Amino acid sequence: MTDHTRSTDHTDEAPRTGSPSPAPRWTTRPETAADRAAVHAVNAAAFPTPDEADLVDALRADPEAWLPELSYVAEAPDGSVAAYALLTRCHVGDAPALALAPVATLPRYQRQGAGQAVIRAVLDAARLRGEALVLVLGHPEYYPRFGFTPASRHGIRPGFEVPDEAMTALVLDDSVPVPSGLIRYPAAFGV
Repeated sequence: MTDHTRSTDHTDEAPRTGSPSPAPRWTTRPETAADRAAVHAVNAAAFPTPDEADLVDALRADPEAWLPELSYVAEAPDGSVAAYALLTRCHVGDAPALALAPVATLPRYQRQGAGQAVIRAVLDAARLRGEALVLVLGHPEYYPRFGFTPASRHGIRPGFEVPDEAMTALVLDDSVPVPSGLIRYPAAFGV
């Protein structure tokens, strides 16, 4: 059996300006109970409203949506939480899938690869769990670097209006048929 609690180091290239310096190494790992306040603070600092920080707290309280081993942090060199990514259970029609949201990086660590590292780590953890599909509503220029493509190509759509290129899907397991239909998010998402 694979140990899903071990830390991994991810180096992601950040845009370089000025003198060359090595990309930071980010240690990524599942969130622990001791990280909860830091996770809340990262989400509160990364977004203009507390909605995403409150969303994480609400999802934690939903036993059908919350998958504790898919709540990941990236640590700064000093061991503090620099970035966060969460995968929770959602459905496409009746088929299980995962929703990637929120993804947050403390402003002082943005554009340094912390967000990319924590996303890659949580997606790797989902693959190891045998998950087949991840959905994200996000910046269409950012998520394709992880393999996300428009969800509409699979016949997947949200129950609300969004630009087609912003609702994306990542197939983690090609051996499982990709479901099509309407995305059903956990109640905490409010959609």
